[in-house]
Amino acid sequence: PDSAEKSISKAVFYMDGQEIKLPVALKSCATGCLPKLAKNSMIVTLRAISNAKPGLHQFQVEATQSDGQMIKASGNFEIVPWQMGGQKIKNIIIMLGDGMGAAQRTAARIVANGYAQGKAKSALAMDTFPVSGQIKTASLNSLVTDSAPGMSAYVLGNKNNNNEEGVFPDDTLDPFDNPRIEYLSEYLSRTQGKSLGLVTTADVFDATPAANAVHTSNRGAGTGIVDQYLDDRKLTGLSVLMGGGRKWFLPASIPGSARSNGNDYEFSAVEAHTADIVKRWKASPGKLDKDRDLIADFQAAGFQYASDLTSLNNLDMKSTDKLLGLFAYSNMNVALDKIDGRRNVSKGIKGRVVDDFGFPDQPMLEEMTTKALTVLQKNKKGFVLMVEGASIDKQAHNMDTERWILDTIEFDRAIKVAQDFAEKDGQTLVIVTADHECSGVALIGGSTVTDARLQELVKEGGVSNLRDKVVGVYEKAGFPKYIIANDGYPATTDIDYRLLVGYGANSDRYEDWRTNSLPLQDSQQPFAKTTPLSAYPSDPSARDVDGKFMINGQVPGNSGVHTATDIPISAMGPGAWAFTGVLDNTDVFFHLAQAAIKGVVNPNVKALSKRP
Repeated sequence: PDSAEKSISKAVFYMDGQEIKLPVALKSCATGCLPKLAKNSMIVTLRAISNAKPGLHQFQVEATQSDGQMIKASGNFEIVPWQMGGQKIKNIIIMLGDGMGAAQRTAARIVANGYAQGKAKSALAMDTFPVSGQIKTASLNSLVTDSAPGMSAYVLGNKNNNNEEGVFPDDTLDPFDNPRIEYLSEYLSRTQGKSLGLVTTADVFDATPAANAVHTSNRGAGTGIVDQYLDDRKLTGLSVLMGGGRKWFLPASIPGSARSNGNDYEFSAVEAHTADIVKRWKASPGKLDKDRDLIADFQAAGFQYASDLTSLNNLDMKSTDKLLGLFAYSNMNVALDKIDGRRNVSKGIKGRVVDDFGFPDQPMLEEMTTKALTVLQKNKKGFVLMVEGASIDKQAHNMDTERWILDTIEFDRAIKVAQDFAEKDGQTLVIVTADHECSGVALIGGSTVTDARLQELVKEGGVSNLRDKVVGVYEKAGFPKYIIANDGYPATTDIDYRLLVGYGANSDRYEDWRTNSLPLQDSQQPFAKTTPLSAYPSDPSARDVDGKFMINGQVPGNSGVHTATDIPISAMGPGAWAFTGVLDNTDVFFHLAQAAIKGVVNPNVKALSKRP
């Protein structure tokens, strides 16, 4: 109502001017609503309304106040039409480089393959995809998206608010009771019997993997998110889940566990909207259980469990139809530190960085992708697989250049695995994209000095030494030459005349242009504040201080931020033609759905959806 003295007595809904004659529920906000709402507010709910007519539609509600006055609100929604198609694709692979803009892709190409006489010596795997386009990334409530709505747009066809995945926004406090939107994986599991695989280098509760299977308005509600993976597996067809995040699977009494009843979920059987989720969606009602042994529960549900690369390789893949891999307490170590671990390079506090984190035997992303495909292809009805290169984003937030570049190279090696599978299979559509760009990465040029001279200038310090004597632009940038070792990664990133990277959405940071020996502290790690991890730099302004070259940022805080820039998409396989041009992120969903449900449309037919 429009004042504290009034109340709402009635509400009527209309679609395209016609009254919807279905029951309308009114819920008081005296308790259980967002703090921004007045206590006399009412939540008005209409259920079981459907409209499949293609086109734009207007939805309107009229609420009657106790004084007889009418309050009106309206909004539009669009039904995108199917087109007659031909071949239906069997499998969908979404390769998601979190935070990976055009500059991140270019930097990986420069470092991994090199340039000479103005041309790249060879292409990244993602460069060889025959179709490319670009994607607009805004979320429902912001020009700048976070990863939850950035990913979910691709598999929902709807915009989500920032921090929300698989749901429409509502006004209740419960992060798990929002109105759900069916994921593409859920629809394809329900109607075609397809499986779902989720592979990430992040904590598996993180926004990108969760935004393929979990419904919540709080991407940080870790206990409930991982519980929902298992409890709603019959809705999603989840068969493979690999990444970090073991802390959410351990009972609360176990050191390292992060399980808490405070971020778990349990639906009320009394509240109509939560009872409806259980009854109509056939979703699990949940249970507040911080002491749950979720690894054991996954195993009881038929999942084979791997805790490290060795155990992953020792699995009998012939008998493995479901796979759970948890290779770190939270986010996995990044490619640079995993490769240093395999090369036995000790840069950590007590040895190798992976030893400091307690997980010295972590798989690379391409190794995880290979295992995931081995399991998923057993389902003759097909699958949806999402593979995330997560720390392209996380290390760009940290403005840790070499770490996100090597993570992009690692991601491209996983793309090659997916590409090889799709070329052999012939029934698989693969897309490579991002959810957003991170930190406004800019490739500004190359160093004009050797690494030995750079180290001398770092000791001397200051802007005149580390900017004016080092940064080469235009023809002074030259072509940085990295030597690639047999493992596919640079033998060293501290080369003479190195690539130099700047940031346009950065916080304050010190810069000395050299590879950081240690990553920044990761607050998601349960032992981040204990030795040896507590000795790691806390933020970018606590790193490279000796060089005295402070770069002032455009944003507050202590990390780079996401940007609103469009991001690239590449596609191969049946239906790939649709992913050309400038697309909204929700268009990706409709192109995937068209190819999987109605069949690939002839490329001479007009586009599936046309937006202003």
